[in-house]
Order: sequence, then structure tokens, then C-alpha cells
Amino acid sequence: METVLERVSLDKEEIKDTEGVFKHSPTGAGPSQFQWLSKYRPKAPQPLCAPGKGQACQTPAHKGIDIDRISTTKKARNSATDGKIKDTEEQANHHRHTNDNTENNADRQGKVKVEARNDMVRSSSHTVSNKAQILAMPQFGLRDNIIKCELLKREETYTYIRNFRFFIGTYNVNGQCPKDSLQPWLSFGTDPPDVYCVGFQELDLSKEAFFFNDTPKEQEWSKAVSEALHPGAKYAMVKLIRLVGIMLIFYVREEHAEYISDVEVESVGTGIMGRMGNKGAVAIRFSFHNSTICVVNSHLAAHIEEFERRNQDYKDICTRLLFRQQDPMSPPLPIMKHSVVLWLGDLNYRISDLEVERVKQLIKDKDFQTLYKYDQLRRQIEEKAVFEGFTEGEITFQPTYKYDTGSDQWDTSEKCRAPAWCDRILWKGKLIKQLHYHGHMALKTSDHKPVSSDFEIGIKVVNDELYRKTFEEIVRSIDKMENECIPSVSLSEREFCFKDVKFMQHQVKTFTIHNDGQVPCQFEFIQKLEETAYCKPWLSANPCKGFLAEGGKVDIELEMFVNRSTATALNSGEEKLEDILILHLERGKDYFLAVSGNYLPSCFGASIQTLCHMREPIQDMPEETVRQLTLMPLQPKGGISSVTEKPLEIPKEIWMMVDHLYRNACQQEDLFQQPGLRAEFEEIRDCIDTGMPDSLPGSNHSVAEALLLFLDALPEPVICYSLYQQSLDASGSFTLCKKVVSMLPQCHENTFNYIMAFLRELLKNCVFNHLDVDILRSVFGGLLLRHPPSNSRQDPVEKRKAQEFIQHFLLREGESS
Repeated sequence: METVLERVSLDKEEIKDTEGVFKHSPTGAGPSQFQWLSKYRPKAPQPLCAPGKGQACQTPAHKGIDIDRISTTKKARNSATDGKIKDTEEQANHHRHTNDNTENNADRQGKVKVEARNDMVRSSSHTVSNKAQILAMPQFGLRDNIIKCELLKREETYTYIRNFRFFIGTYNVNGQCPKDSLQPWLSFGTDPPDVYCVGFQELDLSKEAFFFNDTPKEQEWSKAVSEALHPGAKYAMVKLIRLVGIMLIFYVREEHAEYISDVEVESVGTGIMGRMGNKGAVAIRFSFHNSTICVVNSHLAAHIEEFERRNQDYKDICTRLLFRQQDPMSPPLPIMKHSVVLWLGDLNYRISDLEVERVKQLIKDKDFQTLYKYDQLRRQIEEKAVFEGFTEGEITFQPTYKYDTGSDQWDTSEKCRAPAWCDRILWKGKLIKQLHYHGHMALKTSDHKPVSSDFEIGIKVVNDELYRKTFEEIVRSIDKMENECIPSVSLSEREFCFKDVKFMQHQVKTFTIHNDGQVPCQFEFIQKLEETAYCKPWLSANPCKGFLAEGGKVDIELEMFVNRSTATALNSGEEKLEDILILHLERGKDYFLAVSGNYLPSCFGASIQTLCHMREPIQDMPEETVRQLTLMPLQPKGGISSVTEKPLEIPKEIWMMVDHLYRNACQQEDLFQQPGLRAEFEEIRDCIDTGMPDSLPGSNHSVAEALLLFLDALPEPVICYSLYQQSLDASGSFTLCKKVVSMLPQCHENTFNYIMAFLRELLKNCVFNHLDVDILRSVFGGLLLRHPPSNSRQDPVEKRKAQEFIQHFLLREGESS
């Protein structure tokens, strides 16, 4: 049971090596302007790293599966670019995985327990055909990576293509329970599919599901699916994943189960602050025989005018949704690094530039070809704004949205929404043939109709005898080559300077590694002495490790990104944008890359006290003044400040955002629930950091999200960390809650009262903005009353008490001031 904006990441953890050691190299020293480079140099050479790092090549998957043990809630993992809108730091990761086998002690010692169940994919022991999979394990090194990559190069010599049928289905159920059988949708056609991937959106629209990711409808719809699968075959459930109302279920015919391997799931929320899971995606990736497949189920931003927001959601999903690999030393795997990508869901693209009645007439005439010309997704694909490289089959069915629930009648509500093809299925890859693409009008449970597509997909199947022969040939050739040459590479650039870095605005510089040696090589960025990561927290390299064949090249992106965890130290000057990266070659030398930059101070990441002492925009203040104010200890109420000038009552930056929303957005529908645009947030940030405008740029939603990001970035939350436990203890009594607020430093107390007064104004307009106490207490509870970073994770009881604390002040006007 997670608060909506609680600091838990859905993003994939960037794999950072903690075992490598600094290796001395006489080369790579930076020029004179990087004098600080010397502090990273060791006094003496260190021993070489243990082998087995940097395995960047994908291991050929073969029959046999070692199913991972899946918990009901997937562990949260923080991204190295934690904090950006596309990679926002902390988000509730509510994966639901079901029907997993239980390992006994023998399993944990490396043995594989073979089970035959109707509801679970079987495991099998290692066979000749998955030797390469064994080589992916961390104890294997450069030699075995060479073998893996050679196997990939020669894959055609030991595999053949066999066609399998995949059923892909998507259904937005509008929070309804299953009423009728799903067979007209899932058992469409005479031949039973080999694989089912069934996606749902809006599984549950209740506040409990939205805020706590807890819903009985998961089981109800899962049961409805299992009962409606094609009767011509028996199926095993492989995985189920859910994020709030977005669910994806993966079934396979029992006879194919042993050929499924490397199964992983991930999810990404793209709601407000990139955290709320009401919009976003869930995905499953797996290997089937020797082909890799990724299936994505997404629910993108709503409303006809929000096509740019939908485009941004798509790009965020592609960037942030990363799968861990079987080898923990390998970098995370993005969606597009698969042989086949199948993308389904309520993509929410509408039909625009046509009157509603004209749309309905074209549908009545079955003139779908003309209607399709006005489809937003078609236009965005043609402009290469989204789904580049994907294919969608011809649409020969009527729009699947929006109907009156329980009927085939178009929307008769006051809004009278125009019909649209919101529910879509696209694909990317080779050897894929779409057999059908249908909307299923017989199902009337929802205001959407389900959509299905049957595919015939060519899968690479391993010939065990040919595989063994190829494997032995590669080993013999490597035996001859080994120890003859030392790896070497050339770098296109070794110095990188990032100019005018801003809060939550990433900058990227690219360089190329070229293997100019006579043997394949393995590279990896390694950490320096006495450091736990290969780079500073505001920097990342992608990929951070890999394998290069002889003559091969790879582009490395160095990304600089300052988030709430690093902004304060950069504002104060305690940290500088300076780092040295060490690029290590296995069995070779090290290369040094010098990175520097300048950071533009921002009110995002500055403390309330600091900003109350700034009457000018932060970027107009002298650097030394910003430094001194940032380092100034928090003054308790009645304490003597070292600054003689009287501070502002609240930060002017909070006043600007709240005042803008008060004047323009009190009746804004879905305020604090619908995300803004990233580009508009950047305009708002620059505007606040550099001036005092009469009006802020961007939409109301972008300003609202900027306010939330501002509160999230405060190094000391509005309710100070020191009063966190006392606040929870007081949550049952309004009198005690008021007493806690009165103990805050004056600037914090003023800020709390100002924000609560604004939220109460919003509640007065709930008829228009659709806000209520539950929504506001959930959104602001985790921001104003934040869990101390030094403590263990906030448990459900603490989250409930934090919300109850905020609720007291939402319900009692005039009593908090």
C-alpha cells in the first residue's frame, strides 16, 4: 500500500560495479586545466580485476528455463538518472506476479527442480543446447564472451525458422467487473494460438487501486481470461504483471513451456511527476527458443488535445523501461533490443479535425479509409514523432471508443466524445505476419471494445547437433588466438565539458570506442579507489560496459543530470561538476576521461530558509551569497539568525506558483493528477530562477507539476525531518497536529499554512476540478511530511498517519493559520 508520490522507483537500477579496482596506467592524463586529475591517481599499480565483467552480447537462449522466484511485489530499483521527469526517482513499483514455483533448499544450491503443473512453466536442467546460457554467468570472462558473440554471428548455421501463432489482445475495461465470457475475444478463430499476451487498462478506477495498487479485480479478470482461452489447447500461465489498472498476462501452450526462458517483467508510471501509475506501461520480455520477444501494454495520456503528452509518454516508456539481464554484470536491456516487439494498449490517440457527426457518418458508411486519414496516431507516425520502425495492420473495424457502457451506442453523455481508435496493436521485427486485426463488438462490459491481433511469427529454433559442432569449432579457433595479442582501443574524445547545466535538464555528449587491436575486447567503466561507483551521481555512461569484436565500434553517451539529491550540494559549491572516468579493458590498459561543467543555481533543490533570505532570483544572486545561505544551519523558531535582513515570510518561488494556480486553475479539471509537458516545466524553472514574471508560462498542469517537483526537491521538507515521528504520533488529534506545526521554524510554518489554505480553496471548487480530500492528502502527504532518508522505508501505517495529519488541515479552514 504505497502513497502515490512515495519515493519508490519503478525505474531500473543502473548496474554499477562495486568490485573493480583502479588500475594504474601512464596514459590518459588530462591537459593542464584538469590539475585535479592527479588526486585520482594511485601511488602504486593494483592487481587486475577478476574476469567476468562487461558481458554486453546477448546470450543465445536455448530450450530450458530456470524460472526466477517471483514475489508479489517487485523490489524497487533507483535509476542513476533518478529524479528527472522521464526518470523520476521514487515511484510505487506495484508489480503483481502470480503462479510462481517455490524453490526448496536443493534449488538454492544450484539444482533445478522439475515440476509438471498446469499453471506453471517447467524448469529443466542444463543441456548441450544452453551452454551459451551457462557462459552468461558472472564467473565467466572475456574468453566466454567471445564465444557468445561468435555464436551469435554464426546463429544461422545452427538454427532454423519455425512459425508460431501469437494472440495479442487489449481491452480497456473502464473499472468494470467481468460480466460475460471473454471467449468471443480470446477464442476468436479456429486454430489455438501458441502464445497469449492479454493486456488490460483501467482494471480498477477506485481510489484504493489508484493510491494503494490493491484491487480484487486482478483476480476476477485473470480468472475470466483463463476460462476463455482457446479450448483446442492447454495453456500454462508464465507471468502476470500489474501497475494500478494496467495488467498484462502471458500464457503459453504447455508443450512449448520448456522453451521459454529469461523471463523478466518491468513497469513505468508516466502520471504526474512520472510517478502515478494510472498512466504508463507494463512489459514482459522472454526468450522463446532462440528468439527474444518483448510485449508492452501501455495506457497513454487522455484527451483529444493531448497528443504531444502521449508522444512524451511513449518516449518516456522507451527510455525508462529497462529489464535486468540474467548476468547481473550486464547492463539493463531496453525494449527495442529484442528480435520482436509487440506493443498493445489504450494508446488514446483520437480522431481530430472532424466534427463528431461527420465521424459517425463515415463509420455508418464503413468508410474507414477516409476516417483513418484523421487519426492522430497515423499522423504522428508519419511525422516520426512516435513508434518509428513499427507497423500497424490495416484497420477494417469501427472505432473501439467511446460507447455507452452495456451497449453499442456511441457516447450520449454531456461531453459526447467523438469515436476513436484508442485501442491499438503494433509490432516491430522481422518474420512477422499479421493474420487478423479485429475489434470485438460483441463485448459490451466497458465504454471500450476489445481489440485482438493474431500473428504468425518466425522463431529461431536450435538444432542441437549443429549447435554442438559450431560451439566446438569456435572453441578451437579461440584456443589458437588466445594470448597472441593484447586488446587495444582508440577513443574519439577524452575531454568533455558540459556548459550551463540546469536542474532536471539532461545534457548528453557522445564519443566512440573503436577496437583497433587484433583481438576482440571487453570494456567497462570502473570505480576509482575508495569510491563505490564508477562516476559521480549526476553523471552516467551508456553503455557502461560491453564487448567489441575486432574492428568494431560503439558509441558511448555521457549523460549529465542534476536531480534533487545532488542540486543542493551544487548550489552551495560543496560539489563541483568535475569527475574522471576510468575505462578499463579486460587484459588491457586503462583510459582516463576528464569530465567537467558549470551548474546554474536553481531554486529547485534550495531550502525554504535559503529562499526566504533571497529577495532576488537565485541566478541574480552573487555566487558566494548563495553558498553562504545554502550552508546556513536551519534556524529554530525564535533563534538568532546570522543574516541581519528580515527574511520573506514564504519563498517567493512558492508564492509565484501557488498564486498562478489560485488565479488560473482553481476550476482546472484533474489538477495535480494530469502531468504537464517537460518542455513547459523547463520554461517555468528558468522563469522562476531568473526573474519575477507577472505570469508563468505553460499550462496549468505544468505549473502544478512544477510545484510538486519543487516540494519534492526541498532538502528539508516543509514538516522538518526532526518532527516526522512526532507528526505521526499526533495524527489522531487535530490539536496535537497544530502543536507540531507551531514548533516548525517560522518560514516552514508560514509555508505549510499557505499551501494548506490554497488546497482548501481547491476543495471549494471540487465540482469543477474533481479533487477531493483523499486525492490531495495522498498527493501532498508524501511531500509535506516526508520520510527521513536515514530511516528504513516508510511502512503502510506511517503512510496512513502522514495522510491523516494532512487531512486535519484540509478539513478545518482557518484553524491552521
